[in-house]
This record gives sequence, structure tokens and C-alpha cells, in this order.
Amino acid sequence: MSIKRVLLAGLALSACASFAQAADEVNIYSYRQEFLIKPLLETFTAETGIKTNVIFSKSGLLERLQHEGANSPADVILTSDIGPLHDAVERNLVAPIESQVVKDNVPEHYRSKDDLWVGLTARSRVIYASRERVKPGEIQTYEDLADPKWKGRICTRSGKHSYNLSLIGSIIEHDGEEQAEQWLRAVKENLARRPQGNDRAQVKAIKEGQCDLALGNTYYFGHMLTNEEEPEQQEWARSVNIVFPNQEGRGAHMSISGAALAKHAPNRDAAIKLIEFLTSEKAQKMYAEVNYEFPVRPGIEWSPLLKEYMGDFKADKVNLGDVVKHRAAASRLVDRVGFDN
Repeated sequence: MSIKRVLLAGLALSACASFAQAADEVNIYSYRQEFLIKPLLETFTAETGIKTNVIFSKSGLLERLQHEGANSPADVILTSDIGPLHDAVERNLVAPIESQVVKDNVPEHYRSKDDLWVGLTARSRVIYASRERVKPGEIQTYEDLADPKWKGRICTRSGKHSYNLSLIGSIIEHDGEEQAEQWLRAVKENLARRPQGNDRAQVKAIKEGQCDLALGNTYYFGHMLTNEEEPEQQEWARSVNIVFPNQEGRGAHMSISGAALAKHAPNRDAAIKLIEFLTSEKAQKMYAEVNYEFPVRPGIEWSPLLKEYMGDFKADKVNLGDVVKHRAAASRLVDRVGFDN
């Protein structure tokens, strides 16, 4: 047996050992950070008596699940983005979430058409615009980013990042691959610098005058504006306006954090109860507020910060399953136009 196989076998055994099987527990593999979900899991246990066991990791959980196979102790997979949910489906690592409660709680555009995943929180991929150098209404759509007037004025992270692949995938879904390529090529021509850094780094670049526009997820604005440990980030946030694109058309692109039921879940009933809880009114409000995200369940009050700085906006209601299927094509377009070069 190879060293790699021995190590993988050891991982599976250690997971099984740490997750003692019982009827009143649920085992979670989570890409979401502990501080985001711990209060939710504590509330779930208090209300149901079902214990939660969690393994947190920024990467590698799907690979671990795949190698554990039918012996995996995992019941629920929690992700911070639509990408890993799609990958889990592609690798045949998940089972249908058979719950009318979940279907009633979450709109269909935030659910897999085959019930193989469900969104738990939503965020929009918006345009951050300099308050000083971009007039209100001067940019209104994603398509506007391709206008030559913005040459040398746009910043973004890598085109290969999951957030941007999702946006490009949405453009492919709405306009076709040929138009998406033309758009991406034109946006590249308008970049102020080579794609780099994370979404916060783009807002910092606007503050410092390196660019005037940037793509970013909405929740980063909340994290910057409330950052007491690094108060300079508050100044970054105050230097920009948030533009929700395509309000006269399809609406702003949305993505999700989400959950899936592991294919070989040993505690299936408890796992479904957890997913149902995460889509409940109480959990939706808690989960969305802690990361400045939007609840996926309609009728849940937004956090005060979101209401103050973002207000009502039109969200794209295309099913995210139809968007995420274009990830591979989006990645090829990024390479084809040399976006990150």
C-alpha cells in the first residue's frame, strides 16, 4: 500500500474515531469558519438535543469525503460558496435532501433542481465605486465595465477565483459564451493593474487612488466598516459607494453559502433536521447577521447595517445550478483572454 493510501486510510479511521455514532448526533464537514456557525449549532443542540460534531477546514474536505467512501462519518457538508456544492455533486458525494420543509423555506433559485444542495445565506457580487471619482449613476451594469471610458480604472481579484467564475458563469447563462468572452476581454483592457489580492484589497486600492471601480461581494463591506482591530479598513469602506448592477434588467448576480447531505450519511434523519433548522426563521436571521449576508428565506429582516447601506435591490433569480454549470467554461475564458496575466 502506498504512503498516500496509508495516510488517507488513517484520516478515515481518525474521523470515525472522533465521530462516535449515535442516534442523537450529526457530523459536519464545514468549509465555513467556526465563528460563523458555532452559535447556530449551539442553538440547534439546545432546541433538539442533537449533538453536533464538526471538522473545519479551508480546503480538502471533499477529497477527504471521497477517499472515505461508504465508511465516511460525515452527515452534512457546509460550504462558503456555490463552487464546492457543485463539485460535491460532480463527484457523486451527496444525496437528495428529501424535505418539504426545506423546499417551503428556500426559493427554488437557491436550491438544486435535484435537491442535492440548498443555499443558506446569499451575497451579491457588486461594483464598488469611488465616491470621489465616480458620479452616482455613472455605472449601472456589469456590461458597463467593458466601456472604454473605464480604461485603467478597474481593479479585481483573480478571474479564476470562485466568486468571479460564478459571475462570468452568470453572464454565459444570460448572454452566451461568445458575448461573455467579448465582455471579459474588454474588462481586461480596462484593468488598472494585474488581478491580485482579495475583495478587500480592491476597495483599499480605490481608497489609495489606484483604481475607481472594483468587483466585490457585499459582505466584505460590512466586515470593513465594522473592523475595530484594523480601523483603516473602515476608511476603505467609506471611500466607496455600492452599486447593485443591472437593476433595470436581470438584477444583481447572487451567490450563496450552502449545505448538502453526504451520500453515506450515517445519521440521515438528524442531518435533515439540521438542514431544516438552518433554513428556519431563527437560524436564517442569526446566520445572515453574523457575516453581513442576506437570508435566503423570504421575509427575514436584514441586519441594520445591510438596511442602512444596501437597501432594497433587484436580485438575479436565475437558478444557481444553471450558473455553476458554466464554471469550467468560465475558467477557459479567463485563460483564453489572458485575464490574470
